[in-house]
Amino acid sequence: MTQGMAHDHGHRHDHTGQGRHAHGPHGQYHGPGHGHAPARFGTAFAVGIALNTGFVLVEAAFGLLSDSVALLADAGHNLSDVLGLVVAWAAATLGRRAPSARFTYGLRSSSILAALFNAVFLLVATGGIAWEAIGRLQAPPPVAGGTVIVVALIGIAINGITAWLFASGRESDLNIRGAYLHMLADAAVSAGVVLAGIAILATGWTWIDPLVSLVIVAVIVAGTWGLLRDSVILSLAAVPPGIDPAAVRRCLAERPGVAEVHDLHVWAMSTTETALTAHLVMPAGHPGNHFLGECARVLRERFGIAHVTLQVELAGGPACALAPESVV
Repeated sequence: MTQGMAHDHGHRHDHTGQGRHAHGPHGQYHGPGHGHAPARFGTAFAVGIALNTGFVLVEAAFGLLSDSVALLADAGHNLSDVLGLVVAWAAATLGRRAPSARFTYGLRSSSILAALFNAVFLLVATGGIAWEAIGRLQAPPPVAGGTVIVVALIGIAINGITAWLFASGRESDLNIRGAYLHMLADAAVSAGVVLAGIAILATGWTWIDPLVSLVIVAVIVAGTWGLLRDSVILSLAAVPPGIDPAAVRRCLAERPGVAEVHDLHVWAMSTTETALTAHLVMPAGHPGNHFLGECARVLRERFGIAHVTLQVELAGGPACALAPESVV
C-alpha cells in the first residue's frame, strides 16, 4: 500500500518579534493509494516477452521468405514492443526499490522514463517502416498472400493474449497502460495484415501490402501519441492528467481554519503515485495531527494524491517568500 505523508512545519514568533522556524509534529497516514505495479504483472511481462520474441523470429523469417513488407513491418513493430516490455518490466521492478540517501523517493520515477522511452522508440520505429513502405509502393514485389494470412493470424492470438495479461492495470498505471496499448495495437495491426493478404489473393494487387504498412504506421502513431503526451507531461513534473489543480486548491482552502493556500505543487512521483506540497495560512495556529490526517485522507480519496506535505503558517507574520504565484 502507498503511504500519504502529511507534514507540518509551523512558523512561530517569539515576543522579540524575531521569527524562528519550528518543526511541528509529523504524521504518517496509510491509505489505499495507487501503489506500484503489482507483483503479479511480473508474470505478465515474462510471458509477454517470451511470446513476442518467438513470434518476431517467426514473422521476420516468413516476411523474408514471402517478400512481404507488411510482415516485416509488423515484425519490426513487435521487436520494438519486446524491448518496450523489457524496459517497462525493469521500471516496474526498480519502482519497488526502497528509498536511499540519494534517491529519497526511491526509483519510482523510472516508470515515467520507461513510458516516455516506449513512446519515443515506437515512433522512431514507425518512421523506418513508413520509409520502406513508401519505397515499395513505387515498385511492389510479389507477395505470398497465403503465408501473410497464416502468420498474421498467429500474431492476433499472441498479441491478444499479451494485451489481456495487462488489461487489469491499464487504468491505474501509465507504464502498464503503455504495454497494454502496444499489445492491443499489435493485435489490430495483425488483423490489418490478414485483410491485406486476403486482398492480395483475391486481386493480385501487390501494392496493397505496402499500403497496409502505411495504414499500420498511422494506427501506431495515433495509439502512441497519447502515451507520448502523458509521459512527457509527467516527466516535466506537471500536474498529472485527470487532476484539476484549481479543484485541489479549493479543497484545501475549504478546510476548517485555512485562510489562504499558496505554493501549491502537484506532480507525479511515478506512473501510479501523485505527490502534493502546499503552504496553509492558519490564523488560529497549528491545528494538530488530526487536521493533517484529514487533509491527507480527503486529498487521497478525492484526487488520488497519496503523498501529501503541508506547511502551516501563522497569519500576520513575515510574508512567506514563496507566496507569490510567480515564485517557485
